[in-house]
Amino acid sequence: MDGTEDNAGQPGPADRSHRSSVSSVGARAADVLVYLADDTVVPLAMENLPSLTAHELHQTVREVLQLPDVALDAFALWLVSPLLEVQLKPKHQPYKLGRQWQELLLRFTDAPDDDVAMDEPSLQFRRNVFFPKRRELQIHDKEVLRLLYEEAKSNVLAARYPCDVEDCEALGALVCRVQLGPYQPGQPTACALREKLDSFLPAHLCKRGHGLFAALRGRGTKAGTGEQGLLNAYSRVKEVAGSESEHEASLSPHYRAYLLKCHELPFYGSAFFHGEIDKPAQGFLHRGGQKPVSVAISLEGVHVIDSREKHVLLGLRFQELSWDHTSPEEEESALWLEFDGDSEGTPVNKLLKVYSKQAELMSSLIEYCIELSQAAEPATPQESAAGAASAPGNSPPATQRPQLRRQGSVVCSRIQHLSTIDYVEEGEQIKRVKPKRSTSFFSRQLSLGQGSYTVVQPTESLEQG
Repeated sequence: MDGTEDNAGQPGPADRSHRSSVSSVGARAADVLVYLADDTVVPLAMENLPSLTAHELHQTVREVLQLPDVALDAFALWLVSPLLEVQLKPKHQPYKLGRQWQELLLRFTDAPDDDVAMDEPSLQFRRNVFFPKRRELQIHDKEVLRLLYEEAKSNVLAARYPCDVEDCEALGALVCRVQLGPYQPGQPTACALREKLDSFLPAHLCKRGHGLFAALRGRGTKAGTGEQGLLNAYSRVKEVAGSESEHEASLSPHYRAYLLKCHELPFYGSAFFHGEIDKPAQGFLHRGGQKPVSVAISLEGVHVIDSREKHVLLGLRFQELSWDHTSPEEEESALWLEFDGDSEGTPVNKLLKVYSKQAELMSSLIEYCIELSQAAEPATPQESAAGAASAPGNSPPATQRPQLRRQGSVVCSRIQHLSTIDYVEEGEQIKRVKPKRSTSFFSRQLSLGQGSYTVVQPTESLEQG
């Protein structure tokens, strides 16, 4: 299947399941349903749908929504179901891939046969994984900003983007501003916010007894608890002078502020994949088992996220890792991540094994992201600062405490929670030998003159997959 290994990932919120866009239409003119990030539907009457490319369909969506040219790069068409997500290349034919959907599920998921038989993808207009954040800061079109905001908000509320409580409150406050208007003392009350708290905060923080309260106790933060904390953050949202005359126009700065806040999350804009990792052995019997994880891959690096605890287990920039993948024909489908670490004070290489039938997809995406990062010119610090300072609604990032330095932040790596294979540079076994790979040094890695990955020496820059 040509090109289907470009980018696929873990399903999104469950309420988007069982939507069909392309699987039941014929060769004649038919209504194609394209879903936006806010769950609205764009119906399109298309001729010759079986031969229609994603580029042609993308162009039609942009025309209907009257989006500017930047939308060509900012958004892509995706085929999405509860079991699998695939970002389409411009040359892909959505109808053809929709007809091959069950084959893709059998190849890239462990779903039961009954689920595979019932699953149908929907066609979605979503953020392009390969669109750089620095270009996103240059967007001024209100509708493009709104669509990006809606998608980011959906990922935050679904806890796809793990956030610390104080960041959840800051983001939720901007959602309050967008949905409820400027803050007015006494309106709304904390009780009023409680009625629709899950519209502003992730569901796992809205649960009584162990949500915000427990999280706040664990973080030791001084922010308010529950609805009052959200209300306090809402009261601090800044307004833009002269924008109140037009409600819709006045929302653009808040869309930008929301996106800018999300840019602080290292996994913003990632494609998500499902997998499992080994738990560290515990107890007298050294019982381990496996835990479900999400693997988030973006232009900046790879993050392994605990699906249940909603926090990062491992975050690596491309210059900090080497990688490879194994297929079922070799041993079992898995993605291997190799990075620097230490074992009782001894510098070692660490290997993390992510069990997933999507390992091939993840490996291909990592390789392509590295190629793009090497080809693109990085934004200068001055450009980044200028773009960041132009978004109102929050203080500039330069004055904010970096998230990665927060003690116990959900976006910090938790290597102590990982079961890794450790070995020294010469290949000497420390804990155990990686099966069939005890002396392998992955050649798949980013080759930069000033990279921080030093223990494993690259033999070549990039392999062609």
